Amino acid sequence: MPHENPPLSETQARQRIHTLTDRLTRYDIAYYNEGRPLISDTEYDNLYAELVQLEKSFPHLRLPHSPTLRVGAPPQESFRTIPHTYPMLSLDNTYSEAELRAFIHRTLTSLETSHCTFTLEPKIDGVAISLRYERGILTLALTRGDGLRGDDVTANIRTIRTLPLTIPTDAPLLEIRGEIYFTREAFMRINEERLASDEPPFANARNAAAGTLKLLDSREVARRRLSILCYGIAIPSPHIPAQSQLEWLHLLQSWHIPTPSPVLHAADPDTLIRHLHYLDKIRPTLPYDTDGAVIKVNEWPLQTTLGHTAKSPRWAIAYKFAPKQAHTRLRTVTFQVGRTGTITPVAELEPVELSGTRVTRATLHNFDEIRRKDIRIHDLVTVEKAGEIIPAVVGVQIDLRQGNEIPITPPTHCPSCSTSLQWDGIALKCPNTHHCPAQIIRRIVHFASRQAMNIEGLGEAVVELLVHHKLTRSPADLYTLTTQQLLTLPRFAEKSAQNLLQAIEKSKHRPLPNLIFALGIPHVGLTAAHTLAQHFPSLQALSHATRDRLLAIHEIGDTMAQSILDYFADPHHQNLIAQLHQAGITPKTTPHTYPPLLNGQTWVITGTLRHSRDHTADLLRALGATVANSVTKKTTHLLVGQNPGSKLAQAQKLGLTIIDETSWTALLSQHQIPW
Repeated sequence: MPHENPPLSETQARQRIHTLTDRLTRYDIAYYNEGRPLISDTEYDNLYAELVQLEKSFPHLRLPHSPTLRVGAPPQESFRTIPHTYPMLSLDNTYSEAELRAFIHRTLTSLETSHCTFTLEPKIDGVAISLRYERGILTLALTRGDGLRGDDVTANIRTIRTLPLTIPTDAPLLEIRGEIYFTREAFMRINEERLASDEPPFANARNAAAGTLKLLDSREVARRRLSILCYGIAIPSPHIPAQSQLEWLHLLQSWHIPTPSPVLHAADPDTLIRHLHYLDKIRPTLPYDTDGAVIKVNEWPLQTTLGHTAKSPRWAIAYKFAPKQAHTRLRTVTFQVGRTGTITPVAELEPVELSGTRVTRATLHNFDEIRRKDIRIHDLVTVEKAGEIIPAVVGVQIDLRQGNEIPITPPTHCPSCSTSLQWDGIALKCPNTHHCPAQIIRRIVHFASRQAMNIEGLGEAVVELLVHHKLTRSPADLYTLTTQQLLTLPRFAEKSAQNLLQAIEKSKHRPLPNLIFALGIPHVGLTAAHTLAQHFPSLQALSHATRDRLLAIHEIGDTMAQSILDYFADPHHQNLIAQLHQAGITPKTTPHTYPPLLNGQTWVITGTLRHSRDHTADLLRALGATVANSVTKKTTHLLVGQNPGSKLAQAQKLGLTIIDETSWTALLSQHQIPW
């Protein structure tokens, strides 16, 4: 029989827990903050599992900075409200260079000097946070709240893996100020999952971060992957070796605490203005949204001399960049039925140019948002591209109303099937899930979309024809269509019918991740579908997954796990899976035979390549790489095609390895790998 190690004594367990906590913390810093893995994933997982088991056996020995706290804690009933040790002041804003010069002049006059230096940092469009470290251990994280008291979100903040839970300082109390945000890549992933769940996407990354920070289940917060940047100190401490903003930022960096970048330094107004223009130019290349710049007096003694008003420091100001907005008239509102029945109000607008495109429609998000902003038909509204992609109504010019504006009333019945609508929180939904024509159409359109089954020629207009003529009621019906049936439809001839049937037949060979995504399981986007396909070899295996098995996957939280279980428990969905299987759609994941050439590397793709981006990304993953959407400090390689975007300039700035299509093809040929 195998030899088993004797159980550890409490003294031995305490020592081992300290050792494992220190080692795993060091590995986390190297991996998440420096992009430099020190051990393999398997070795890390084994050490982590050992720590989890020890903490389970000796719960009173778990350290407050244990890496196991990163995965989140069970749901809370509410947040505690706690006073800030020092008030969290807000910054005065300016939108003009003239006002900025006036601020500089006012500052120099107050200091009775003609010279001091200033720093300029990107103003992260996120949520302010205050971190309390006691003797170097993170003990409390508070939101801004009203500036005097904030909500205790410590459990949620601990899930941010780039934030050290301990720092090398003996300061009795140190309050570090910063910003919680989502990278553009993480924001895209979350909105992808929301769209996959037929939920309206977040209007912007800041709203998404604010909503996530206030979730009571920190395990869900961990899954969403918040980020943090720190830049401030509540009050200078004699225990830290810094006397200026630049020295403070360098100290934070030495503690592996993320800080903004770039941070620019100026000794005169003209240089400061040039820096401002530079930051405005490069901000699309930053991994996060920024709506301006923060200008600060650099020297801390001068900051102390200047002091602050009741609400704002006199030594800092925020310069806001002009948002990309347009004003137009709201003609009427239509109601769109999503594939899970959610009713989304859509603004029908007088055409207006915005960021180079002609906008005629914009999302109103939900009825709660309409009430909050008091949006009415015939209003003059402000439209903005959320994340530079989705047009959204962000404001109303109430003072320009003419008296003919009409309040927007939520519908009582589904505009597609006339079923009585029901409220689910702030969402208005049609409960006729399996028989509402609009929901059926949306589900089939999603199933056929490029990132799902990629059925060319099966757009919304064709799906509407198929559903209206009762030829298709579910995605499985697509695989029973015949030429004769299609020829009975308007706009179909022999050639177009054959083309569509060939595209449907070709879709049978799509990989498992695309099929999982095509099903439209709420909360399961394409990224999550790839993760599930790595752990379950077939759709049948996934359909029989247990809750424990799903939660054992790091990227899967409670909400997604329950959604997957609910989906496969539905008899209609069980029937769909059986019909797809009968149609010959049985993709499986099998261990690839490709060499792990790119293990530990993170690649980003930009520009147009000979093959599709999805195909290239799949091959990169098969070779062991992580594929990301945006360039960050963790990125190791950029694959560049024709007409690359801003990612190329950012990669060059970071000194990353840049691979063009010729070099990429040569690498594959060298190892006899088909592309």
